[in-house]
Amino acid sequence: MAIELPDELVQLQRAAHAARREATTDAYGPEGWEPWLDVDAVHVAVTKYAKESGQSRHEVETP
Repeated sequence: MAIELPDELVQLQRAAHAARREATTDAYGPEGWEPWLDVDAVHVAVTKYAKESGQSRHEVETP
């Protein structure tokens, strides 16, 4: 069963993946990895959505 996620969660996850791609293509440095390491916004949003929808976080995160 596919879970329909809010666009906000999808966009946050896409931004996290884009930040990771950017961090791995540039020279290693704290500035390049900072956006990727700061994924709290994604985790908080997924946890909140899971709680509000009565699902486990694992269910929401698993494709």
